Amino acid sequence: MKEPAKKVEETSQKDIHLYTAPTMNGWKPVIFLEEAGIEYDLTYVDFSKNEQKDKDYIKNINPNGRIPSIIDRSNNDFRVFESGAILWYLAEKYNKFLPRNANEKSITMQWLMFQVGGIGPMMGQAMYFQRIAALNGENNQFSIKRYVDESRRLFEVLDKQLASHEFIVSNEFTIADIATYPWARTYYWANVPIDGLPNLKAWFDRIDNRKNTQRALEIPHPRWAFFGKGDIRSQEIENAENFQSDFKSVLNGNK
Repeated sequence: MKEPAKKVEETSQKDIHLYTAPTMNGWKPVIFLEEAGIEYDLTYVDFSKNEQKDKDYIKNINPNGRIPSIIDRSNNDFRVFESGAILWYLAEKYNKFLPRNANEKSITMQWLMFQVGGIGPMMGQAMYFQRIAALNGENNQFSIKRYVDESRRLFEVLDKQLASHEFIVSNEFTIADIATYPWARTYYWANVPIDGLPNLKAWFDRIDNRKNTQRALEIPHPRWAFFGKGDIRSQEIENAENFQSDFKSVLNGNK
């Protein structure tokens, strides 16, 4: 896996070592750390080389062979995988982006789970069938419609919540916003319409204007095609190729 360009000396190691890639889940801890102003070490996990499936990575970092993952060196090298769990861990550790009020804390957890169990999987499948399966010769319109429609329904739920809140939980930017934004904001990549959702659009605008969040979307490197910008066709081809082995494995019944 690619380490940061400048080798980090033992004495200058940061508490948090993040393993990630430029994906919707991969950006979540980056957004948190950049917004919180916390220094961290970064290892870029290269999907084109299948580094997330490396035996050492699975054994020592993430047993599920996915990103993101963190190691907290200040806590006896404690390891955390799964993006939602990472956000909760960081929020508790640094006392950031998580309300102290017990009820609002629970509400934050509920909306975090709404993203982890709803928006993420539905959007992910909508993207998969359109941007990966279709480009690899498997055009399943039934699946595409199912996941696009369900993603739109979840957006409508979110739009209603945002009708009376500046951010998802209240007027406070929380890990619920951090988790949901990179997924919902890539509606273009999933071809999910957002017409008639003014509160969602206004929420996008508010977070689009957060400089630290926008900087985070360029780490480890930007993929603006996910947001409908730049060289979309080249990114689509690269994305499909990165997951081609996984796709063939599914077709062959190996997963």
